[in-house]
Amino acid sequence: MTLRLPEEIVAERFVPTARAMLACELDDRGLTQQAIADRLGITQAAVSNQLNGKVEIAEPIAEHPRMVATVERIADGFADGSMDEVDALAELIATVREFEDRGPICELHEAEMPALAGLGCDLCVRGTDDAVAAEREALAAVRRGARRLGATPEMAPLVPNVGTNVANAVPGAAEPADVAAVPGRLIRMRGGIEVPANPEFGASRNVAAAVLAAMAVDPDVRGAINLALDDAFLDAARDRGIEPLEFDPEYDDRRERLTALFEERGSVPAVCYHGGAFGVEPICYVFGETAEDAIELAIELHDSAQ
Repeated sequence: MTLRLPEEIVAERFVPTARAMLACELDDRGLTQQAIADRLGITQAAVSNQLNGKVEIAEPIAEHPRMVATVERIADGFADGSMDEVDALAELIATVREFEDRGPICELHEAEMPALAGLGCDLCVRGTDDAVAAEREALAAVRRGARRLGATPEMAPLVPNVGTNVANAVPGAAEPADVAAVPGRLIRMRGGIEVPANPEFGASRNVAAAVLAAMAVDPDVRGAINLALDDAFLDAARDRGIEPLEFDPEYDDRRERLTALFEERGSVPAVCYHGGAFGVEPICYVFGETAEDAIELAIELHDSAQ
């Protein structure tokens, strides 16, 4: 395991990139190398290296529109005398703070410390309070569940044409942004299931709506997966004592309509489904206390249906 502090990324990647970009911009504005060195607090030789491309820059930082705009603003201020070093420092610190919150510094940190993948840099930005711990657990539940599904190729026929998503909400979730899911959805590929990305919050609309509807009736049900509708799968659920609940396929107000159906039933069904409509693929949802629970149930029902 590689242990890297975010401050190391700032010192080793952001600072050299910022200085090299500023040196080039100030050179374009006609400042001498010594004047640039005085402004940036480095030697004239260092400026020469920067202008000659001998300093490695971090492309995710250098190519970001916020970084480009910040460097140009500082260079303009230095050139016309409207900005001093303290003003420039404030601009750069603000940029660092933004880049540490799901930005390029976060991206570089994850690349150099893979254990952080999928955490969205909340560890660096927000610390270790209970709310952040709950978010990490939701992300981890989706990641583990998606990995389990990806390792079960026999489930591929149940992946809808629109793709499958796996979702897990934090306790007390109220909006889709409180529900972790996989960006881009899981898809069928070469006879298996491809997981395209690490989970993120707000990455699902329909599965998140189903989870939020479930939580409105039973707060402990925070995980779900959507699958292609299969009659044998529904029969396997019934054989297990689960009575699937049918709902209307319309997308409008689905969360509210599902909530009303669950309230009328008095509980959240482990399986619910709709038979599709024009342009709407038939789908079923499997629920669980976590995304992993939902996926394990789905795999068990699929195996029973064979």
